[in-house]
Amino acid sequence: MPFMTESTEPNSQPKTDIKTAREKLKRIVDDNSFSELDRNLLPINILRFPGYDEKLKKARASSSENEAVISGFAAINKQPCIILIFEPLFMMGSMGSVVGEKITRAFELAIKKKLPVITITASGGARMQEGVYSLMQMSKTASAVYRHSQQGLLYISVLSNPTLGGVTASFASLGDIVIAEENAQIGFTGKRIIEETTRTKLSDDFQSARFIKEHGFADMVAQEEDLRPILAKLLQLHA
Repeated sequence: MPFMTESTEPNSQPKTDIKTAREKLKRIVDDNSFSELDRNLLPINILRFPGYDEKLKKARASSSENEAVISGFAAINKQPCIILIFEPLFMMGSMGSVVGEKITRAFELAIKKKLPVITITASGGARMQEGVYSLMQMSKTASAVYRHSQQGLLYISVLSNPTLGGVTASFASLGDIVIAEENAQIGFTGKRIIEETTRTKLSDDFQSARFIKEHGFADMVAQEEDLRPILAKLLQLHA
C-alpha cells in the first residue's frame, strides 16, 4: 500500500520546505490571535507496531510538537476562523488517529461556533504504523467536512508541499475553495511508483500545483507569501 506514509517509500517523497508549521502559521494569522486546541492529545502505539514508540519520540524531539497537526482559533485581518496546519517535521505530517481526531474536533467546534475552517496540509499520507486506524481517518474527516458544509459554512483547503496519499484523498480535496501552493507536489501515489506500475513516462509537471489546477482539482495557485491576503479576502467575502 504505497500511499500509507513516508515510512513505506522512504526515497519517494519530496523534500519539504525547511520551516516549521508554527513559523508559517505566524505569518498568516493576526498577531496574538491564535488560541490552540487539543494540544495534549497524544498518539499511542495501539497496534504495538515495532519501532513506532521510538519514531514518535524522535518526531516530538525534532518538531517540538505532540502530533503532526496544530489546530486552533485564529483571526486573519480580524476575520475569525478555525485553522489547522500540518507539521511535516512530525513523521512527514502523516495522518493517524490523533490527527484525524483533532481535525474532526476542529470542524465540530466550527459548526458549534459557526466559523469557517482553513486547513494547510503538508503530508505524506496515512500513517502506516497505525494500520486500519489511520485509514479510518479518511472517512472520519471527510464526514466532518460534510457536516460543516451542510451548515453553509466556508472551508478553505490550502495544499502545501507535499500533500499526498490519504490526506489528498479525504478532507484536503473537499474544500469549498482549494488553493495549491506554488511548487507543491499534490497527488495520491508518488510519481515514481505510478511510472513503475504502469510503465508509462509521466510529464515533468505531473502532480505540480499548476498541473492540479489545470485538471480541475484546485481553484487557484498561490505563492506562500500571498496566502495571508488571499485568505483574508476570502474570509471577508464570506462574512
